[in-house]
Amino acid sequence: MADAVALRSGPSAGLQRVATARLIALLLPAALLTGAFASEYIGHLHPCEMCWWQRYAHMVAFALAVIAFTAPAPSARARTFTLLAALGIAASGAIGVYHAGVEAHVFEGFTTCSALPKAASTADLLRQITHAPLVRCDEVQFRFLGISMAGWNAILSLGGAALIVLLSLRTKRG
Repeated sequence: MADAVALRSGPSAGLQRVATARLIALLLPAALLTGAFASEYIGHLHPCEMCWWQRYAHMVAFALAVIAFTAPAPSARARTFTLLAALGIAASGAIGVYHAGVEAHVFEGFTTCSALPKAASTADLLRQITHAPLVRCDEVQFRFLGISMAGWNAILSLGGAALIVLLSLRTKRG
């Protein structure tokens, strides 16, 4: 038992924390993006503009986490890209806080349409407009345990980003 405790508190513990932070930075945005796209394509919940903003931040975070895996875990490069990924995850969480606030009517949302259609002709534009789902940022499409998807993104993203930072920056106290 004492050997197991010694292993966890030895020099490899710092390496394990950094490697764990890097893994969380990769898996958290991957899992949240998978859930978002599954809810869209399997659950038929269409994302609003702010939903896309949250996804974009996770896409950037995922790419940064992938880059972090191109260097050894204890290197400055891996730590830097892991922390940048945490920043992207936190940005998505902050957008999620704002989006959840708009859904709860705490913050004012958009008063105009924020989607920009792309069409080659007027007929294409008319077809896109008439067939596009109307998705408002201030209406909750789905709740789980009383919390909207934007709320869950805020909780998981901000909590995960904080954990990544703590694991990445924590030093042994002597």
